[in-house]
Amino acid sequence: MAEQEFRHIVRIVNTDLDGNKPILHALRKIKGVSFMYANMACSLSGINKTAKTGYLNDAQVGKLDETLRNPVKFGAPIWILNRRKDVETGEDSHLMLGDLDFTKSNDIKRLQMIRSRRGMRHAAKLPLRGQRTRSNFRKNKGKVQGIGKKKAATERK
Repeated sequence: MAEQEFRHIVRIVNTDLDGNKPILHALRKIKGVSFMYANMACSLSGINKTAKTGYLNDAQVGKLDETLRNPVKFGAPIWILNRRKDVETGEDSHLMLGDLDFTKSNDIKRLQMIRSRRGMRHAAKLPLRGQRTRSNFRKNKGKVQGIGKKKAATERK
Protein backbone atom coordinates (compact mmCIF):
# COMPACT_ATOMS: atom_id res chain seq x y z
CA MET A 1 0.00 0.00 0.00
CA ALA A 2 2.82 2.44 0.88
CA GLU A 3 4.60 1.70 -2.39
CA GLN A 4 1.62 3.04 -4.38
CA GLU A 5 1.73 6.35 -2.48
CA PHE A 6 5.43 6.88 -3.13
CA ARG A 7 6.26 9.53 -5.77
CA HIS A 8 9.76 9.79 -7.25
CA ILE A 9 9.32 13.46 -8.11
CA VAL A 10 7.42 15.94 -5.93
CA ARG A 11 6.71 19.46 -7.19
CA ILE A 12 7.00 22.21 -4.59
CA VAL A 13 7.27 25.94 -5.46
CA ASN A 14 7.55 25.15 -9.21
CA THR A 15 10.60 22.94 -8.60
CA ASP A 16 10.89 19.17 -9.02
CA LEU A 17 12.31 17.57 -5.87
CA ASP A 18 13.77 14.08 -5.50
CA GLY A 19 11.35 11.77 -3.68
CA ASN A 20 14.12 9.58 -2.21
CA LYS A 21 15.69 12.37 -0.15
CA PRO A 22 14.55 13.60 3.28
CA ILE A 23 12.36 16.67 2.91
CA LEU A 24 14.85 18.89 4.78
CA HIS A 25 17.58 18.19 2.20
CA ALA A 26 15.28 18.11 -0.83
CA LEU A 27 13.96 21.62 -0.11
CA ARG A 28 17.48 23.02 -0.46
CA LYS A 29 17.30 22.39 -4.22
CA ILE A 30 14.90 25.33 -4.47
CA LYS A 31 16.83 28.52 -5.22
CA GLY A 32 16.45 30.89 -2.27
CA VAL A 33 15.84 28.15 0.33
CA SER A 34 18.70 27.57 2.76
CA PHE A 35 19.08 24.94 5.47
CA MET A 36 17.65 27.25 8.14
CA TYR A 37 14.73 28.32 5.95
CA ALA A 38 13.89 24.69 5.09
CA ASN A 39 14.08 23.74 8.76
CA MET A 40 11.74 26.61 9.69
CA ALA A 41 9.26 25.71 6.93
CA CYS A 42 9.12 22.06 8.04
CA SER A 43 8.57 23.09 11.66
CA LEU A 44 5.82 25.61 10.85
CA SER A 45 3.97 23.21 8.54
CA GLY A 46 4.22 20.31 11.02
CA ILE A 47 6.13 17.92 8.74
CA ASN A 48 8.78 15.52 10.00
CA LYS A 49 12.15 16.75 8.69
CA THR A 50 13.53 13.26 8.19
CA ALA A 51 10.49 11.96 6.26
CA LYS A 52 11.16 11.00 2.64
CA THR A 53 9.81 13.56 0.20
CA GLY A 54 8.09 10.90 -1.90
CA TYR A 55 5.84 9.76 0.97
CA LEU A 56 4.28 13.21 1.57
CA ASN A 57 0.59 13.40 0.70
CA ASP A 58 -1.02 16.23 -1.28
CA ALA A 59 -2.24 18.06 1.82
CA GLN A 60 1.27 18.12 3.34
CA VAL A 61 2.80 19.26 0.05
CA GLY A 62 0.23 22.05 -0.25
CA LYS A 63 0.80 23.20 3.32
CA LEU A 64 4.59 23.19 2.82
CA ASP A 65 4.26 25.09 -0.47
CA GLU A 66 2.11 27.75 1.19
CA THR A 67 4.53 28.01 4.13
CA LEU A 68 7.48 28.53 1.79
CA ARG A 69 5.67 31.21 -0.22
CA ASN A 70 4.18 33.15 2.76
CA PRO A 71 6.29 32.43 5.85
CA VAL A 72 5.21 35.49 7.87
CA LYS A 73 1.57 34.39 7.62
CA PHE A 74 2.50 31.20 9.50
CA GLY A 75 4.52 32.93 12.21
CA ALA A 76 8.07 32.91 10.80
CA PRO A 77 10.52 35.36 12.36
CA ILE A 78 11.35 38.42 10.27
CA TRP A 79 15.13 37.87 10.50
CA ILE A 80 14.99 34.67 8.43
CA LEU A 81 13.62 36.45 5.33
CA ASN A 82 16.02 37.42 2.54
CA ARG A 83 14.27 40.67 1.51
CA ARG A 84 13.55 42.83 4.55
CA LYS A 85 12.35 46.44 4.16
CA ASP A 86 12.22 46.42 0.37
CA VAL A 87 13.34 49.70 -1.25
CA GLU A 88 10.20 50.20 -3.35
CA THR A 89 7.46 48.79 -1.10
CA GLY A 90 9.01 48.78 2.38
CA GLU A 91 7.61 45.28 3.04
CA ASP A 92 9.32 42.17 4.35
CA SER A 93 9.28 39.18 1.98
CA HIS A 94 11.24 36.10 0.98
CA LEU A 95 12.23 35.76 -2.68
CA MET A 96 12.80 32.47 -4.49
CA LEU A 97 13.60 31.22 -7.98
CA GLY A 98 13.43 33.82 -10.79
CA ASP A 99 12.24 36.63 -8.54
CA LEU A 100 15.52 36.42 -6.62
CA ASP A 101 17.66 36.87 -9.76
CA PHE A 102 15.41 39.62 -11.16
CA THR A 103 15.42 41.64 -7.93
CA LYS A 104 19.17 41.27 -7.46
CA SER A 105 19.89 42.53 -10.98
CA ASN A 106 17.48 45.45 -10.48
CA ASP A 107 19.22 46.38 -7.23
CA ILE A 108 22.61 46.41 -8.95
CA LYS A 109 21.21 48.53 -11.81
CA ARG A 110 19.73 50.97 -9.29
CA LEU A 111 23.10 51.29 -7.51
CA GLN A 112 24.81 51.97 -10.85
CA MET A 113 22.16 54.48 -11.89
CA ILE A 114 22.55 56.58 -8.71
CA ARG A 115 26.33 56.22 -9.15
CA SER A 116 26.99 54.96 -5.65
CA ARG A 117 30.36 53.52 -4.73
CA ARG A 118 28.99 49.97 -4.75
CA GLY A 119 27.42 50.58 -8.13
CA MET A 120 30.67 51.83 -9.61
CA ARG A 121 32.57 48.85 -8.19
CA HIS A 122 29.96 46.52 -9.75
CA ALA A 123 30.36 48.25 -13.11
CA ALA A 124 34.15 47.89 -12.98
CA LYS A 125 33.85 44.25 -11.82
CA LEU A 126 35.88 44.95 -8.69
CA PRO A 127 35.25 43.70 -5.13
CA LEU A 128 32.75 45.76 -3.17
CA ARG A 129 33.54 45.20 0.47
CA GLY A 130 37.13 46.29 1.05
CA GLN A 131 39.02 43.20 -0.09
CA ARG A 132 42.57 43.51 -1.42
CA THR A 133 42.94 43.72 -5.16
CA ARG A 134 46.69 43.39 -5.55
CA SER A 135 46.88 39.63 -5.36
CA ASN A 136 43.25 38.58 -5.76
CA PHE A 137 40.63 39.25 -8.42
CA ARG A 138 43.18 38.86 -11.23
CA LYS A 139 40.70 37.01 -13.42
CA ASN A 140 38.85 40.27 -14.06
CA LYS A 141 41.87 42.01 -15.58
CA GLY A 142 41.84 40.07 -18.84
CA LYS A 143 44.89 38.55 -20.48
CA VAL A 144 47.91 40.05 -18.73
CA GLN A 145 51.49 39.44 -19.82
CA GLY A 146 54.11 39.08 -17.12
CA ILE A 147 57.69 40.29 -17.23
CA GLY A 148 59.54 38.54 -20.02
CA LYS A 149 63.27 37.97 -20.52
CA LYS A 150 65.22 40.55 -22.44
CA LYS A 151 66.02 39.26 -25.88
CA ALA A 152 69.66 38.98 -26.81
CA ALA A 153 71.07 41.45 -29.34
CA THR A 154 71.51 38.65 -31.87
CA GLU A 155 67.87 37.60 -31.70
CA ARG A 156 66.58 41.11 -32.42
CA LYS A 157 68.50 41.50 -35.66
